Amino acid sequence: MKIAISGKGGVGKTLVAGILARMFARDGFKVLAIDNDSAMNLSYTLGIDEKTKAQIVPIKEMKSMIVKGAGSGVYNINPTVSDIPDKYKVSGPDGLQLLVLGGIEEPATGCLCPENAIIRTLLYNLFIKRDEVVIVDFEAGIEHLGRGTAKGIDLMLVITEPSQKSLDLCHKIIELSKKLGVINIYLIANKITDESQQEIINKKTQNWKVPLYHIIPFDPDIGKADLEGSSPIDYNSNSEGILSIKSLYEKLKLLKQELFDL
Repeated sequence: MKIAISGKGGVGKTLVAGILARMFARDGFKVLAIDNDSAMNLSYTLGIDEKTKAQIVPIKEMKSMIVKGAGSGVYNINPTVSDIPDKYKVSGPDGLQLLVLGGIEEPATGCLCPENAIIRTLLYNLFIKRDEVVIVDFEAGIEHLGRGTAKGIDLMLVITEPSQKSLDLCHKIIELSKKLGVINIYLIANKITDESQQEIINKKTQNWKVPLYHIIPFDPDIGKADLEGSSPIDYNSNSEGILSIKSLYEKLKLLKQELFDL
């Protein structure tokens, strides 16, 4: 099962990606978590220790993998894309693995960005060829969709918070994801403080043809964990927000059985 997490910056993409990865791993699934957000904060949410964090080198910074080929704008990848995850991933709690792609710097107009080519090809191969649960924390916004990096995913979780700006971006992400051929798209509302917010979101999204799949309440303990540099699931595994994400996880396990374990 290949899961992509997308949305506006600050809505809780990394929170959902990291906690879901931990929960899948705790249940015995082989899990590869991928940080494709330029902020590169997924390691904190996963609870990876400082010594391991210091060993992480984002794929985009590994210039030795990019070899200029014959002709303008032609690049070879050394090592091959299929070798990258196993060579450069690091281990995290509960037996999960983390691969950090890093942010992609946009090239000048008319110039092919080799880092972009590596990441696009790598993600596609991971989505198609890897026999494991792959969870990708995409960078905020919609640029990654314009690069085609979401092709091949099984499930897109689009995270919103109770704001019009967040909902507007989510709608764009959903429409672009559909054009890329993503079939299973679900909207997740995070930081909800009362039922009126949920009702407003339901009303504003009723014509999207994408269900409001899950609600995560505002949880002050998640902010406290972030301030201390701890994974929220380790800080308080029974906090309201973490228990809600656990409920989301159980729903996704059932969905996995319905869609992929036939």
